[in-house]
Amino acid sequence: MMETKYFTEEGLQKLKDELAELISKERPLISQMIAEARDKGDLSENAEYDAAKDAQAMLEMKISKLQDLVISARVIDESKMDVSKVLLLSKVKLKNLKNNAVMTYTIVPEKEADLKAGKISVNSPIAKGLLGKSVGEKAEIVVPAGKMEFEIVEVSR
Repeated sequence: MMETKYFTEEGLQKLKDELAELISKERPLISQMIAEARDKGDLSENAEYDAAKDAQAMLEMKISKLQDLVISARVIDESKMDVSKVLLLSKVKLKNLKNNAVMTYTIVPEKEADLKAGKISVNSPIAKGLLGKSVGEKAEIVVPAGKMEFEIVEVSR
C-alpha cells in the first residue's frame, strides 16, 4: 500500500507538469536515440545503444515513481486548518532570541521545500520544533549547529 503524500495545489501541479514533460518529450527522444544506435549495426559492441538503453531504464523508473507519487498525492485543504497554531502551510515569523534576527518561513511538504524562497520542509528540525506552537511561545530547537531559541512573532496563512 502506498503512503499518502500531501501537497499544495501548486506543488502537485509541478509534479504533473514534470511527469507530462518526461512522457511527451523525454520518452520519444530516448526512443529515437535507441533507433539511431540500432541502425549503426552490431548491437553487441555498440556503446551508444547500451547508453541509450540505460537512459531509457532510468527514465522509465523516474516516470514510474512520479506516477506513484501523483496517484498517492492529496491536496491540503487550508480552509479547515487552525490558523492560531503553527501547522503545515503556516507562514511563521520568528525571532532568534540569541541575536534578535527576525526571519519568516513557510512550512511546506518535503518535496516543495525551497530555502531560497523561504519554504522549509515540515520534516526539518526547525519546522518540527515549531509545529503546534502559537504566537508568543518560545521554541528551543536542536539544529546541527547546536541549540537555538526562537520566539514565534506571527502565524498566518
